[in-house]
Amino acid sequence: MSSSRSSSPAMQQMLALMALFLLLSGGVHAQVVPAVISFGDSTIDVGNNNYLPGAVFKANYAPYGENFRRHRATGRFSDGKIVTDITAETLGFEGYAPPYLSPLASGKNLLTGANFGSAASSYSDDTAAMYDAITLSQQLKYYKEYRSKLAAVAGRRQARTILAEALYVVSTGTGDFIQNYYHNASLSARYDVDRYCDLLVGIFSGFADELYRLGARRIGVTTMPPLGCLPATIRLYGKGRSRTGCLPRLNRDAETFNRKLNATVGALVRRRAGLKVAVFDVYTPLRDLSERPAAQGFAEARRTCCRTGNAGTRVYLCDPATAAGMCRNASSYVYFDGVHPSEAANLVIAESLVSAGIDLLT
Repeated sequence: MSSSRSSSPAMQQMLALMALFLLLSGGVHAQVVPAVISFGDSTIDVGNNNYLPGAVFKANYAPYGENFRRHRATGRFSDGKIVTDITAETLGFEGYAPPYLSPLASGKNLLTGANFGSAASSYSDDTAAMYDAITLSQQLKYYKEYRSKLAAVAGRRQARTILAEALYVVSTGTGDFIQNYYHNASLSARYDVDRYCDLLVGIFSGFADELYRLGARRIGVTTMPPLGCLPATIRLYGKGRSRTGCLPRLNRDAETFNRKLNATVGALVRRRAGLKVAVFDVYTPLRDLSERPAAQGFAEARRTCCRTGNAGTRVYLCDPATAAGMCRNASSYVYFDGVHPSEAANLVIAESLVSAGIDLLT
């Protein structure tokens, strides 16, 4: 079962902020923001890929979801909650925005947000297309469609208010490296890491500009995770060093991207009046968990909780052929599968996002 971990000072600060909003609103179930709107990859996907017949990456089978509601797989790539679920709860939401491709994404359910995430989606549409994921460009088209549907439900004026005050989360990019750049010789020949990172952050900048034009004013974007600490990348590129620690070269690539992302966000905020953009640092907490799991109560950061496959894309995910092959206690593992954290690790990562998130909400 999922573990309960004590709140850090940062999380307590966010809870205090929530309490203030509740007091001012006079409501018991008031939300700090009216809606959460999410774009990205498997770190965000809550089941959109379940509706894509050709999608390579899906989490619609056991043991995914073993510690989620009703102990069933929903399409989330974890044993339980993902970071955006935890964030929504922290912000006062009683439920989660359904996947946009789901029939549930209609009517009044649209009032509290939408989730466009698709496993294997990336900044580069070329990367996403290789795995039949919803490209970031298509996610933006779906968002425009969502705006029209929201206006039909709430009225144009109220819809504009919801969209302006909503929290937008963008979480993607890992696939651009581990599912494309690192094994695509023609791509790595055209771009060194520095120029490739420039390409990716440029795509984010254009994406954020378009969201701003369409009414977004509060955007949170996640950093690249520690690519060299993921069990799948250690297995693929570690050359037998899977038990000795993270891979420095891959982590340096992530750090290069993160530096450029921070600079790009600074430039965005300076040129767009009224725009708030926060960089959600997932790199630092996940690297710390990977390198020193015991310091935060975890027992394992190299092995995965579920058994992953041996070939192709299966090295990243739980092997459906061994659905019963799940660890006894997922909360003692940092990673549930080859690239995705357990719910317990997601709780730690979510807490690290709180300080940056407060800046967006004040």
